[in-house]
Amino acid sequence: MRLPFTKPASSTPKDVFQHLLMIVTLYIGVVSLIALLLQYIDVLFPDQLNFYYQGILEGIRLSSSTLVVVTPVFLLMAWLVQREIAADAKKNEIKVRRWLLYLTLFIASITIIVDLVRLVYSFYSGELTAKFTLKVLSVLIVTGAVFLYYLWDLRGQWLKTKAPKYFAWGTSAVVVVAIVAGFFIVGSPARQRQIRFDDQRINDLQALQGQIIRHWTMKENLPATLDELKDSISGFVPPVDPVTNQPYAYLVSAPLSFKLCATFTLPSLDKKFGSPSGAGRYYPTPISVYEEGYYGEADQNWSHDAGKKCFDRTIDPQLYKPVKQ
Repeated sequence: MRLPFTKPASSTPKDVFQHLLMIVTLYIGVVSLIALLLQYIDVLFPDQLNFYYQGILEGIRLSSSTLVVVTPVFLLMAWLVQREIAADAKKNEIKVRRWLLYLTLFIASITIIVDLVRLVYSFYSGELTAKFTLKVLSVLIVTGAVFLYYLWDLRGQWLKTKAPKYFAWGTSAVVVVAIVAGFFIVGSPARQRQIRFDDQRINDLQALQGQIIRHWTMKENLPATLDELKDSISGFVPPVDPVTNQPYAYLVSAPLSFKLCATFTLPSLDKKFGSPSGAGRYYPTPISVYEEGYYGEADQNWSHDAGKKCFDRTIDPQLYKPVKQ
């Protein structure tokens, strides 16, 4: 509320710095919080047609890391701004502050309107699923809270109350709960590291498989050992387990068949389409013929339990015809 018969205080470089940093960190924090909530919903309600667990984990790590850093900065700048206003009420009327807060209200309003339009449209289309509803409510609640707080702040109704302090504590609690929830939904950082190691093992086996098939098409025989795959020209060297640094197990079981083995820490998410109790990426339905070329991954079966797992592969000579010399 503007004080009567007083001239608004002029903006100083310090005011511009504090308000700009506060608003920018607010925007980053809100976007990160919404992204984190949406990723949690994707894990809890996985889409069978479009789900990549490793990508979701990466998004969760990024959003959580951003919130850990940005939230304290935002709260510090908000506290400094409120302290300046408490010392000089005319600071509440400086132009940079009002411009930035009205811009925030505008962005929050547009987000809320678009969110509600999507909700009504989905209702009329008969597609109001639990997953979609939770996502819409997440965006609506976060942006609505921002809109209401800064609307009241612009009116000066909280200058002589403890509302800013409650807002700071509430914001901190929401961020902490959102980050801690990740430990229950997708696991601890240690578990995420295990998932990444298992994912690397699958990538290594895929690379080895591609080189073995290439070896067969060029020489019409399977390599006796993985060392035969070394190529000084292309620079290929058979990868080893990322934790033990031991070579992966390889066995020729028939003229056209071979096994590749690795020891995994956690089970994969095969056939569960992203169940939080699993780990690693989602792998498609098992098949016995490779249709994607030497390095094709989309239609290969790499599902596994925890522990040692051997993958049986058989080369179809009709699909992978030898290269005539």
